[in-house]
Amino acid sequence: MTAAVQRVAGAPISWGVCEVPGWGYQMDPKRVLTEMRDLGLTATELGSDGFLPASPEGKAETLDRYGLHGLGNFTPVLLHDPNHDPRPEVDRVLDGFEAVGARVLVLSAITGLLGYDARPALDEDGWRTLLGNLDRLTDLASDRGVRAVLHPHVGTMVETGDDVQQVLAGSTISLCLDTGHMLIGGSDPLAVTRQAPDRIAHTHLKDVDLPLAKRVQSGELTYTDAVKIGMYKPLGQGDVDIAGVVQHLEAHDYDGWYVLEQDAILTEEPLDEGPAADVRASAEYIRSVLSKLP
Repeated sequence: MTAAVQRVAGAPISWGVCEVPGWGYQMDPKRVLTEMRDLGLTATELGSDGFLPASPEGKAETLDRYGLHGLGNFTPVLLHDPNHDPRPEVDRVLDGFEAVGARVLVLSAITGLLGYDARPALDEDGWRTLLGNLDRLTDLASDRGVRAVLHPHVGTMVETGDDVQQVLAGSTISLCLDTGHMLIGGSDPLAVTRQAPDRIAHTHLKDVDLPLAKRVQSGELTYTDAVKIGMYKPLGQGDVDIAGVVQHLEAHDYDGWYVLEQDAILTEEPLDEGPAADVRASAEYIRSVLSKLP
């Protein structure tokens, strides 16, 4: 079994915990963190505001109670508006990182609208502002011992394959390779991995039902509705070449985390195992893939 198996982590979104208002039923942190621990996960992203205590010390004490290390966090930020400076907001996020030992700032280029079901077009000036902010935030995080990564995400200003190429060509920021959002947004996650393995510093592993993803791409379904009806699958049960992505990253000396993320929307407290069943299946799959590597 390779050391890479120790770099498999969890995320509260797999239990339906999300920053979007009205996303769905939000499970109690005690249950989520207990299930993470019981699944053998040793690290997690921090989750949306309110999931963990607000103070850095409270976050650290809570994670320590469950034997979990805090990796960093998904941070939605407005990056394309020339009248908005994102640096003070990001600085506040970084203030909370030190106590939990977090070292990855996962940026998302939000639209300014609620949710992820629509996005405006970005003009040349908007792209110039966005790319410049990515470089500035990369430097800001680096000065504090944190690596910033940009997360291409459905319903944000960096969603499509062309958007990803703009970021790779026009900025220095590393990527969070989210295999699900890239596929839904129109990129081939394996092709991006082969193109720029040295730019990938953090990985969100999702598997996807491609027919449902195509309905999102065509506009027949909203992203939210597709998540509700099961667009995300346990790893190895969808249409993303998860094994190919991981094998290529490891062959190019990737030393970042593999975060299990199968976005879920719940309507009520699960009476059975609930989302943990899918996380267990994903954990078993990725551990199997990693254990077979040289």
